[in-house]
Amino acid sequence: MRRPNIADDKRARYIDAIGDTADRATKLTGQLLAFSRRQALKPELFDLGASIDNVSDMIGTLTGSRIVLETHIPDQTIHAVADRAQFENVIVNLAVNARDAMEGEGTLTIAAGAVSGIPSIRSHEPIVGDFIAVTVTDTGTGIDPAQIDRIYEPFFTTKGVGEGTGLGLSQVIGFAKQSGGDINVESVVGRGTTFTLYLPRAYSDEAGIEDQAKDEVAISGEGYCILIVEDNPQVGEFATQALKELGYDSILATDAEKALIELERGCDRFHIVFSDVVMPGMNGIDLGNEIRRSYPDVPIVLTSGYSHVLARNGKHGFELLHKPYSVEQLSRVLRKAIGWQKGTSAKARSGN
Repeated sequence: MRRPNIADDKRARYIDAIGDTADRATKLTGQLLAFSRRQALKPELFDLGASIDNVSDMIGTLTGSRIVLETHIPDQTIHAVADRAQFENVIVNLAVNARDAMEGEGTLTIAAGAVSGIPSIRSHEPIVGDFIAVTVTDTGTGIDPAQIDRIYEPFFTTKGVGEGTGLGLSQVIGFAKQSGGDINVESVVGRGTTFTLYLPRAYSDEAGIEDQAKDEVAISGEGYCILIVEDNPQVGEFATQALKELGYDSILATDAEKALIELERGCDRFHIVFSDVVMPGMNGIDLGNEIRRSYPDVPIVLTSGYSHVLARNGKHGFELLHKPYSVEQLSRVLRKAIGWQKGTSAKARSGN
């Protein structure tokens, strides 16, 4: 694309190829982070049965017409608190593995239900508590007993070259562990395999859980100014241009200390602070906490592709946007933050 006088149709193909490659790289990196439990998950309260129904059509398309897909979801709604997108990705991963094990023909069964604990798995002690068990069962070739202890190892695969990364099950176990659950496998060669994913069960009236399905307030960026805190010049330039496209004004600070100086010069100029997490010196979470103490009415949105701090301790109550992000994703999270700010201001004016 750097060459001059490239025809428009070729330029479009190159752009599509770059986008596809970036998407694949994002997925691969996400799988590695999930396995190492260093991925910053976005937990939310969701109806687990509805989520399985949501991906059933996709799974049916992926598995093909010769595989019979059966789902068994209880009539009673069962809620989980986990990263919904990652959960659905796990179910699709397990379904695709089942399809390959059945060589395109057989029965795939996905079921879910409430259980009172997690049994002993891989020499771990049983865990008592309220959990949800999601089983994915196939009628395929089964797993060789000599290999079953290795299936969660990163890059281990029985598939041919180019047919798999060997990271699918690594991602599954990483997600399960990071979400407070686990996964078990039972298999008989020649008869099939059952994976059972355990996740902590939640309840719709549980204190402190926000339903993420609430409508977002659509707000134009015109008239709003964002303080961007980003140490990478290229990423900072992209964020600045993206905000400009959305109608926002912005000021870029290359580290937390410079951001605090900008706020001291006049915090009333800024409607949101949009900060990277991993930066030299003070990180984004520490910056957010400092702003929260000194300027409690200024919303803070964090962005990160990887952060051990987020993975270990969560989002610390801040809105989080995962890198790489699109202009549309950026727009949604900023609208949500501005909606929160307007709600907070209204409460302050009413004295509540």
